[in-house]
Amino acid sequence: MNNRTHSDSPAFTPNEHDTAFLNDFATLSAFGATPGGGVDRQAATTADGEQRAWLHEWLTSRGFEVRYDNIGNQFGLFTVAPGAPYVLSGSHLDSQPLGGRYDGAYGVLASAHAAHRAVRHAENSESSPRYNVAVVNWFNEEGSRFKPSMMGSAVFTGKLPADVALATTDPAGTTVRSALQEIGTIGDYEGPSVASYAEIHIEQGRGLENEGTSIGLVDSTWAARKYQIVVRGEQSHTGSTIMADRRDALVGASLLVVAARELAEQSTDIPLHTSVSEMTILPNSPVVVAREVRLHVDLRSPDEALLDEAAKKLAESIPEIEARASVSIEQVQTHGWGVAPFPAAGVELAARVADELGLSHENVMTVAGHDSVNMKDVAPSIMLFVPSVEGISHNEGEYTHDRDVCAGTDLLTGVLEQLMSGALDDPR
Repeated sequence: MNNRTHSDSPAFTPNEHDTAFLNDFATLSAFGATPGGGVDRQAATTADGEQRAWLHEWLTSRGFEVRYDNIGNQFGLFTVAPGAPYVLSGSHLDSQPLGGRYDGAYGVLASAHAAHRAVRHAENSESSPRYNVAVVNWFNEEGSRFKPSMMGSAVFTGKLPADVALATTDPAGTTVRSALQEIGTIGDYEGPSVASYAEIHIEQGRGLENEGTSIGLVDSTWAARKYQIVVRGEQSHTGSTIMADRRDALVGASLLVVAARELAEQSTDIPLHTSVSEMTILPNSPVVVAREVRLHVDLRSPDEALLDEAAKKLAESIPEIEARASVSIEQVQTHGWGVAPFPAAGVELAARVADELGLSHENVMTVAGHDSVNMKDVAPSIMLFVPSVEGISHNEGEYTHDRDVCAGTDLLTGVLEQLMSGALDDPR
């Protein structure tokens, strides 16, 4: 999968703006680059610190003021209307291990270019924007090194206490606070007053590509439930302990993995996605029956009632698994979100801009969580997608055609200009 080669349509001829964006994207993609063409730059690692420093310089060299808040969110502020709130746009630069170079990073760089273009346009015209513009690189959206995901935007929106997030540790015991201090991107900025928010991202699915559509206008989220499950057995010898005496935590965990997959297979009318995406086995020795396994279970669906029923069925399967594997199981929901709409006015605004640019578009739901899922609860928010080739994501083979990333950046530029003019202001 990671050895695919891609080429853009010969009909795509990049203009000056496109070339500048693509060159910057190539530079950004070099931070934490992997042999398979992806990136590995988990939150607050050395590679993350290097790319943050590069973005800092890119923004300041173009007149933005760069500030950091107490959870490491990186803001680039451009003030055109002193005293007014900011139109905020961004995504995240952190990645999964051996992740793709587009996920998150495209949205941050597109926001930086779009904001800069919008400012230049305002300076060269007679218009006076009602709002300022700011770019944000949210901290730890991926949640791979530190859990939960979407950490930076959760703290910014008041959904997660900062002290709880800062005390969170990675598997090696390093806290978020010390990791951010190590790369020098933690500050005391309280964050800008936000008039509205916009985010663009790769789709991470096949829908737009299958339909031959340029832009996805996100009008709603799928719901998600995430659980930490601990299976406890008893450590013993893999050779000499008779089978009847074994309390193998890995057997219990394996039965849970199968139970989660079967939930998805049984849901034929409404989509249900289930995953066990992380597993820690103790003591993880080749001659020891596992005494404990920790699993991360992820359930998602566009139907909350179905999702609740799936969660109930998973919980109901636990006593049978405990009896069969002679283990005990503890399940705790760590976080989640429901099916929730994005403001219709924002979807309509983005559709109008797409029409003006001649870009085909359709309304879509987002299956993945994004920082916009948090932001839409505190400010009028717009979420945009560009196509992902073959729907590949969280994988080194992740790819989006140059023509699509450039078209998306053009669209975001128009959206930011509209938002800066107050296009989403409540007429009341």
